[in-house]
Amino acid sequence: MLLGLQCNREPGMRVHHLNCVSTCPLGGRLMDGRSPSVLQRGQLCCHCLLLETGAGLVLVDTGLGLRDVAQPRSRLSGFFLALLSPDFREEMTAVRQIERLGFHPGEVRHIVLTHLDFDHAGGLDDFPQAQVHLLQQERDHALMQKTWLDRQRFRPQQWSSRDRWRVYPLRHGERWFGFDCVRQLDGLPPEILLVPLLGHTHGHAGVAIQLAHTWLLQAGDAYFYYEEMDLDGPRCTPGLRFYQTLMEKDRRARLDNQERLRGLLRRRDASTVEVFCAHDPTEYERLSGRTLRMPAEEAVGPV
Repeated sequence: MLLGLQCNREPGMRVHHLNCVSTCPLGGRLMDGRSPSVLQRGQLCCHCLLLETGAGLVLVDTGLGLRDVAQPRSRLSGFFLALLSPDFREEMTAVRQIERLGFHPGEVRHIVLTHLDFDHAGGLDDFPQAQVHLLQQERDHALMQKTWLDRQRFRPQQWSSRDRWRVYPLRHGERWFGFDCVRQLDGLPPEILLVPLLGHTHGHAGVAIQLAHTWLLQAGDAYFYYEEMDLDGPRCTPGLRFYQTLMEKDRRARLDNQERLRGLLRRRDASTVEVFCAHDPTEYERLSGRTLRMPAEEAVGPV
């Protein structure tokens, strides 16, 4: 476990769970496991976190942003627009939900990214004063635009913030509950950690947050369906299993990290660690206490 993180915890850190624009994939129940039919579109969330800290507001992922909602065809690929058909509602963007919570967008001082896929980084433009934190390997591979699929998923149109990116090499960091190269982030409280979870992309990471009596681990796209973390027999819907295979950059690393996440849950009981991913609606609704279509409106306490 990382040294030094059991003392001097920031008092009263508050966590807000935000769904920053749902996606509605083809396949319905084959994707989300709960839609009435396979003939209608499903519904997945984009589970972001807003943290109230002494260093200002910290946003973990951004979801899709105002410019994506206003001009989707100039910002996003036709392939993913057709496949996922995002539910473009301005009130569901991170910046509008932050305003509804009573904050000014300029109070968001830091953004921590799990990775640079379009549905996680689309709102970067909405926070022009924020420093952005991510793994160096994620930045480098996204900038290469090496394959056709890379050019569909990594959208430079969303990256006006590039001069404010603070990147971290994989070779540094410490060990945390079985995960390697975990590190604290410059200018952020020590209770917020970047946890490499490679596989979905070459520089994919989770974000761990230490609260008074529990850890939260936002695992990004390390998995997509809540039953993938079932210790008695993990399972995934056929559609999301296919989608994860389509999008993976390193299959062995992705599957190994899923097993490490299950191992974390085996070793630590639910009162000690809460693991959740970016797109599962069941996890999101349980943690937020809201349906996917309801924006945040008032402050809530820590999970």
